Amino acid sequence: MIGTAMEPRRSTLPQAVIIDDSSRSTGAEADSIGCVEVLATVCSIVLMVVTLPISLFLCFKVVQEYERAVIFRLGRLRSGGARGPGVFFVLPCIDNYCKVDLRTVSFDVPPQEVLTRDSVTVSVDAVVYYRIRDPLNAVVQVANYSHSTRLLAATTLRNVLGTRNLSELLTEREAISHSMQVTLDEATDPWGVQVERVEIKDVSLPDSLQRSMAAEAEAAREARAKVIAAEGEMKSSRALKEASDIMCESPAALQLRYLQTLSSIAGEKNSTIVFPLPIELIGPLMNFTSSLGVQRTTAQLGRVARPQGTSTTTSSSSPQADQQEHQPPLD
Repeated sequence: MIGTAMEPRRSTLPQAVIIDDSSRSTGAEADSIGCVEVLATVCSIVLMVVTLPISLFLCFKVVQEYERAVIFRLGRLRSGGARGPGVFFVLPCIDNYCKVDLRTVSFDVPPQEVLTRDSVTVSVDAVVYYRIRDPLNAVVQVANYSHSTRLLAATTLRNVLGTRNLSELLTEREAISHSMQVTLDEATDPWGVQVERVEIKDVSLPDSLQRSMAAEAEAAREARAKVIAAEGEMKSSRALKEASDIMCESPAALQLRYLQTLSSIAGEKNSTIVFPLPIELIGPLMNFTSSLGVQRTTAQLGRVARPQGTSTTTSSSSPQADQQEHQPPLD
């Protein structure tokens, strides 16, 4: 039993020794890295002191209100976040920094040849507005945030427009722009970039499609114009009918309307005045004139017909006279 109890102790001792050796080795590596950093820092400080006051121009840096500085010391990101705005201190030879502009930046997306969902090829270009939200991620997480954002905007534009019809592309630009802005913002959030706005600037259609759409729009406008004109005629005829009913109820209304028309004509200083006559006064005169015309026409037709009747009688009687002349006399 003693032997069995001692065996596990012997087996565990080497494991504990191995673990202690690994921890010591890692601690030694950390200590060696720390020593190098400390030695480089001391050498940089000595160099700065020796080269005073020239080194002051290299150690003190200034960033503007809209800028931030991300500092690296021997390739490591310094704690404390981005520096600025104002003056900050860097050690020569071991510190380097990157300036990041926090202002809103805009760029044009190159025209993209897009095939819409209804198989129409269009050329679309857009404008994207973005700004840096986190300077540390913009420097550490992506190599070139500006170039990456431009490429992503062009790809997103093609992907979003490929799922829309031509009519939606022409009438729902605000919705498409908002959809692109949300998609870009989600993709660039790990980079510390915030996409504020996306605007579709221009949609270029083929010439043949433009002509066909123009013809369609013109036909639709003509149809609407005809419908509107017909509705206007219907309303005007309805109004004229109501006006005539009112004038029939009150004959003086027609006379007042006539006087109003004369006053408006006289106000324009016209030399010609149209004087209308009622149909009731002109009716008998027209009937008398028409009756006289009928009588004259009948008389003229009778005069023309009489010579023709005489000639026919003569011509018809001439053979009979010839026959009587040739007949022998009776006893």
